[in-house]
Amino acid sequence: MKLKVIQQRSLWWGISALVIVLSLVGMGLSWQQFGAPLRPGLDFVGGTRLQVTRNCAVADCTTPITAADVRTVLTEQGLETSVIQVEGSEGQSVSIRTRNLDVDTEAQLKASLEAAIGPLDPQSTQIDSVGPVLGRQLFASGLLALLVSFAGIVVYLSVRFQLDYAVFAIIALLHDVLVAMGCFAWLGILAQVEVDSLFIVALLTIVGFSVNDTVVIYDRIRENIKAHPQAHIDTVVDDGVNQTLTRSINTTLTTILSLVAIVLFGGETLKFFALALIVGFISGAYSSIFIASTLLALWREKTGRAVVPVSPTPVDETP
Repeated sequence: MKLKVIQQRSLWWGISALVIVLSLVGMGLSWQQFGAPLRPGLDFVGGTRLQVTRNCAVADCTTPITAADVRTVLTEQGLETSVIQVEGSEGQSVSIRTRNLDVDTEAQLKASLEAAIGPLDPQSTQIDSVGPVLGRQLFASGLLALLVSFAGIVVYLSVRFQLDYAVFAIIALLHDVLVAMGCFAWLGILAQVEVDSLFIVALLTIVGFSVNDTVVIYDRIRENIKAHPQAHIDTVVDDGVNQTLTRSINTTLTTILSLVAIVLFGGETLKFFALALIVGFISGAYSSIFIASTLLALWREKTGRAVVPVSPTPVDETP
């Protein structure tokens, strides 16, 4: 069965437009609540993150830790604005993100938590502190890395193909970045999911994966143009997409299967990193197949280059 990409391009663009609008709405709501398009983690805003686990060897672990009990302790300590997240399948661990704490306050907080929820496992207690200045530096460095990667992609695609190829590849990449950010904006609002420096790494990985898929399709389109210069650009794009479709789907699917395993068994640290990659890779495959290719075809039609002009054969006027 041949996929009619050009004939149904309005459908593909409509789906992308709907997803992007939802993403922008999520980021707008997130900005109202958190002052940022995504719920910022400790890496970006600074503060102290305390993660503790109940010591089930000496404590009663038949009931999970409740956020209400932890909130009561934090309120007594003057930390009522802290973010609380009960973790683990049995609810025996809790992560607390709060303002910067000194050593004495940290010790007092741990003692109060131990009195409220039971003895804590010292081997599982983790305390991370990040200053606001370092958080701003991490954000600026991540943003600069994204901009540099976009600039490098434009230069590479302009040299290997043509400028219009590069422009539409960047549009597809922006589509993927917005979809991933929108997904995590809603996760931050609905499930209190925070983004950290690993999310920037995920965005850079998504950009690399997506542009690779786009390059494969563009390369086939360019080869088809050379092989059939009199074919209309719509036909060339349809053929190019269908010829690379199996490869694109198989590559994306096999990668996502590995990431699903990380989400399920990789622990809290890597779970949301892998989830961001899954969202981005699916979006990247979609944008490469349905957005970058169809936009190129439309542009070539509008600029009068739907068919490669044939150079006139010189007439031999020798008598």
